[in-house]
Amino acid sequence: MEVILAYVDEFRHMKFRKKILQLVSLAIVIGSALSIWKILQVVSHSECPVVVVLSDSMASGYNRGDILFLTYFNKPFEVGDVIAYKLKDKEIPIVHRVLQIHKKNEDPLDQLILTKGDNNQVDDRHLYPKDQMWLERSDIMGKIEGFLPYVGYITIYLNDYPYFKLVMIGLMSLFVLTGKDPQS
Repeated sequence: MEVILAYVDEFRHMKFRKKILQLVSLAIVIGSALSIWKILQVVSHSECPVVVVLSDSMASGYNRGDILFLTYFNKPFEVGDVIAYKLKDKEIPIVHRVLQIHKKNEDPLDQLILTKGDNNQVDDRHLYPKDQMWLERSDIMGKIEGFLPYVGYITIYLNDYPYFKLVMIGLMSLFVLTGKDPQS
């Protein structure tokens, strides 16, 4: 706690110009993170290009805590593809494998899709809303193209303990604000 108070005290005793410089540095860090996210969205054609596996339903292929990278190109999905989808009544996306596909018409992109977790006994119809038997393209966030194993545990931990997330954001901001300028 004394270390944190020392950082706060250091920031309070900075000259006004130095405080402005540190605030600009913090804004650059935040802007850079947002820019990287936007670039990932553009490159992957996906609204949400990165997701974290939260359960063991895909344990034979992806484990809890893996970070998955998505793409969403105008190509038909195939049986066996692993996709992330988000249902209208659920907040958290689901990552499961395509089990069956039905074509609605001649358009190859107009598909009805049934999914199932590799580690689950039954398909996902029990997860879909009551009147929905299939996923449509509008439900799908993207196809999994790659992953980083276990790195997502940081995200899981931060979501399980929201106060810890606030403390971490506060500490990172404080460290950026009080960071030493190599030229001074």
